[in-house]
Amino acid sequence: MLLLISSCFSTFAIAKSITLNLKDADIGAVISTVSEATGKNFIVDPRVKGKVTIVSSHPMESDELYSVFLSILAVHGFSAVPSGSVIKILPDASAKQKAMPLADDRFPGAGDQIVTRVIALRNVSSSQLVPILRPLVPQQGHLAAYVPANILIISDRAANIARLMNIISRIDTPSNDEIEIIRLEHASAAEVVRIMTSLEQKGKGKSSAALAGGAPILLADERTNSILVGGGKSGRLRIKAIISHLDTPLESGGNTRVVYLKYAKAEDMVKVLTGVSKSVEKQNKGKKGGGASKTAIDIQADKTSNALVITAPPDHFRSLSSVIKQLDVRRAQVLIETVIADVSENLSAELGVQWIFDGTPAGDRPVGVVNFGAGSGGSIAEIGAAVSAGLPPTIGNGVTLGIGRFNSGSLNFAAVLRVLKGDGTTNILSTPTLVTLDNEEAEIVVGQTVPFVTGAFTSPGGGGATPTNPFQTINRENVGITLKVKPQINEGNAVKLEIEQTVDSISSSAVGAVDLITNTRSIKTNVIVDDGQMIVLGGLISDEVRESVQKVPLLGDIPLLGWLFSHKTSSKVKQNLMVFLHPTIIRDAALTSRLTNSKYSYQRARQLEVQGKGLLMQSKDASPVMPTMREALALPPVFEMPEELSETALPSDQKVSPAPPDSESAAVE
Repeated sequence: MLLLISSCFSTFAIAKSITLNLKDADIGAVISTVSEATGKNFIVDPRVKGKVTIVSSHPMESDELYSVFLSILAVHGFSAVPSGSVIKILPDASAKQKAMPLADDRFPGAGDQIVTRVIALRNVSSSQLVPILRPLVPQQGHLAAYVPANILIISDRAANIARLMNIISRIDTPSNDEIEIIRLEHASAAEVVRIMTSLEQKGKGKSSAALAGGAPILLADERTNSILVGGGKSGRLRIKAIISHLDTPLESGGNTRVVYLKYAKAEDMVKVLTGVSKSVEKQNKGKKGGGASKTAIDIQADKTSNALVITAPPDHFRSLSSVIKQLDVRRAQVLIETVIADVSENLSAELGVQWIFDGTPAGDRPVGVVNFGAGSGGSIAEIGAAVSAGLPPTIGNGVTLGIGRFNSGSLNFAAVLRVLKGDGTTNILSTPTLVTLDNEEAEIVVGQTVPFVTGAFTSPGGGGATPTNPFQTINRENVGITLKVKPQINEGNAVKLEIEQTVDSISSSAVGAVDLITNTRSIKTNVIVDDGQMIVLGGLISDEVRESVQKVPLLGDIPLLGWLFSHKTSSKVKQNLMVFLHPTIIRDAALTSRLTNSKYSYQRARQLEVQGKGLLMQSKDASPVMPTMREALALPPVFEMPEELSETALPSDQKVSPAPPDSESAAVE
C-alpha cells in the first residue's frame, strides 16, 4: 500500500512539473504537450507552422508553462485567443480581429497574452498621444484615439500594454501651463507684445527656446494696458523678466508725438483732450497721495495738417490715444429732402357809384357829396381835388367811368362808377435738398434779395423849395424759401432733426421798395424721424372771406336803383401750405454714390427733355447738356501742363500726352 501511494504521488508530481528542452521541435507537438500538461483545449489555425527550440534548466508548473507557451507563440508571430472553453491559436494579423479579452485594472492580463485595453485620459488629448505611442506598438498591434471621449484603444500583448500604461501615466499629468496677467505701468502693452513677437520671429525658433522654453502665448489688452502670458512655467518666468526690463519709465519723463486725424477737427479735439488730461492727472495725484506730476501734459493743434501734437508721459498718452481712436471716426451724413407745396387762391369783386352835387354858381342850391372811401382806387373827392388843382387823378384798378355836367349855371354834378373783379391763383412747389454731417447745421436759401427802404433824408438849400443832396437808406433782405436743418443720428435708425423752415413772398399789392408787404410762413420744431421715412412738418389751410357794403341811407335801400347810391366790395383768400420731410442716413461711400448718381441722372434727363422739345428756340446742338456720370468722372483736369514744359521738365517716362481734339472730353469742356 505504501509503495502504491508513493508511486501515485510521484506520478502526480511528474504530471504537474515539466522541464522543456526541445530543439527544432514541431510547433504542433509543442501545442499537444502544453495541452496535456495544462489541461487546456486548443484549436490550431492551419497557418500555424514552424520549428520551436526551447531551453529550460528547471521544471515548470502549469501556469508558468502556459506563460512560456504564450511567449513562444509571440516569438513566432502567433497569438492565443480564448473563446469559451477553447483557445484559438492564430497568426497575429488575424488575432486582433477576433474576440480577444478586454483587460482592465482588475484583470490586466499577464505576459504575452493578447488583450484589448481602453484607457481614459484626463489631462492630455488622446489625438496628441497617438503619434507619440505609435512607434512603441508593434505592426500587428492596434492603437487608435476616440477624440469625443478622449480615450485610447490599444490591442497588444499584456506586457507591452502595461509598459504603455506606465508611459501614459507619466504624460497624462496636469500641465503647468497657466495664463498670467502682467499689468504695465509705463510701457505700452501692444508695443511690448510687438517687440517680443518680432524678437521671436527673427530668431527663427532660437528665440522661442531662449525666451520661453517652448511656445509662449502673448496677447495685449489695450483697455487695461496688460499682457496675457501663457505657456510653461520656465517660459513665463523668462518672459516676465524681459517685460520687467521694458516696463521702465523714460529718463526724459515724457514723449512728444504727432497724431494725424482722419475725420475729426484738430481744434475741436484739443478742447476734449484737455479736459480728459486734467481728469487723468487728478486720478494719478489721488493714487500717489497728492503728489505733483513731474511732467505737464501739453496738447496743441496744427490746422494745416489737421494733426495733434501731444507731449505727455506714456501712461497719460495711452489714455489720450484711446479717446482719440474712439472720436476720430467717420461720421455719418444725412440727406434731407423737403417738399413744400403752397397753393393760394385770391378772388375779389368791387361795384360802387359815387356822386358830387354843386349848386354854388347860382348861389341858391345845395352842395352834396356821396363819397365812399373803400375800394382799390381814390374816392370821388380825391379825384375832384386833383382835377381842380390841375394834377392827374389817382385811378384804381378795374373800370372807372365818370359822367357829369360841369358848365351849368344852375347845378353841376359828377358821378364815378367803379367795377372790379380779380382772380389770382398761386401754386408753389419747391423741393430743396440738403446733405450735412451728423450734428452739423446746414442751410439752403432759394429766393431773391429785396430792397426795403428804411429811411430818407432831404435838406432844402439855396432858399428854394427844391432840396439838395437827398438820399434814402435801404436794407436788403432775402425773400424766398429758407431751410435750416441740424440732424442728430441716434442709436439705431432714428434721426433727431432741428428744423427751421421759412417761406417768404412779397404781396402782389406792393409797388416799389416803399411799404413792402411780405407774406411769411415759418416752422421751427424738433422731430424724430426713422431713416427713410417721410413726416409732415406742418400745414396751414385758411379760407378767408370778406365783404363790405357802404350806402346812402334810404337811397341805398331803394329796390333796383339802390345800387346807384352804394358801394360793395368782396374778397376771398384761400391758402393751403404743406411741408413734408424725408431724411436718409448715409453711412458709407456706396450709398453716397448711389444717391448722387440718382440726382445727377434726373437733372440730365430734364435737360434732355427740354432739348428734345426745343423750348429754347435754338438748335439742339446749342443747348447745354450735362455729361453722363461716367463721362463726368473721366474728365481731364482743368489745368493741363503746357507741351513745351512737359517736354523739358519731365522725364521721358512721365511726359503728358495732350488729349486728341476730337475727343468727347473736349466737347464736354
